Amino acid sequence: MRIDQLGDLTSQNDEIVRAASLSLAQQRAGGTHRRAYSVGRGSAKLKMRHWAKKARNIALAVGGLWIGTSIIGSIIGGIGFTGVMTVGALTAAALVVFGKFPKMKVPQRADLNTEDVRQLVAKTELWLEMQRSRLPKPIAASLTTIGSQLDELQPQLEEVDQKHPTAGEIRKLVGKDLPDMIEGFLKIPESLRYEEKNGTTPVKQLENGLDVISREIDSINRQLAQGSIDDLAIRGRYLDYKYSGDITGDGGDYGVPLPDFDKAKTKAS
Repeated sequence: MRIDQLGDLTSQNDEIVRAASLSLAQQRAGGTHRRAYSVGRGSAKLKMRHWAKKARNIALAVGGLWIGTSIIGSIIGGIGFTGVMTVGALTAAALVVFGKFPKMKVPQRADLNTEDVRQLVAKTELWLEMQRSRLPKPIAASLTTIGSQLDELQPQLEEVDQKHPTAGEIRKLVGKDLPDMIEGFLKIPESLRYEEKNGTTPVKQLENGLDVISREIDSINRQLAQGSIDDLAIRGRYLDYKYSGDITGDGGDYGVPLPDFDKAKTKAS
């Protein structure tokens, strides 16, 4: 076989690998039929972990394939052109297969009934993300706002006792009321979603309901943060009491004492 033919085949093999890599990139973005952005940081982290596992699987598969081929080639004195093309095809196949599988496990409605509120936020964000394409655009924008609020809520949940009444309130609001409202809306035929009845429409009702949920999440955020705000205020008053006394020594017994510079000068002389 001539050198120019080998170059052409190598170029074709490179094209296969590039196409497979593009397919993987599209899958990472949620596919060509989905929007790439996430509802919140929680869902983004879940997707990132999934993509990291896929990248690890691809690296192990492709790395093992080429290492094994190198070992075999060193033993038999080369694998020849057919062997090179076979390895190239297997590499492309590995990129495609491991780029698509395993598919990301999307939380189902039942998965949101969890006792652990720390896991609930990320699962709910991912569940909302999967429903977003089925909702009107204004509703999708509201979900992004709620996602930002859930992101603020997530770190505070690390300190919440799972048996605390606030945890129960979060489970009901985020794990039940919010998905129930969206599921109820999705059961309405599209032709009826904008039909006005009693001065409102199903779309407006969903928007109003999401607004109420958004305000409630904000209220919970403020309640949980209030303890930290109070602690900070108490610490500030304590530091003020301890260190802001009369530092001249003429009055007050508090404050950091300053050195007697007159005595220091006498010793120096």
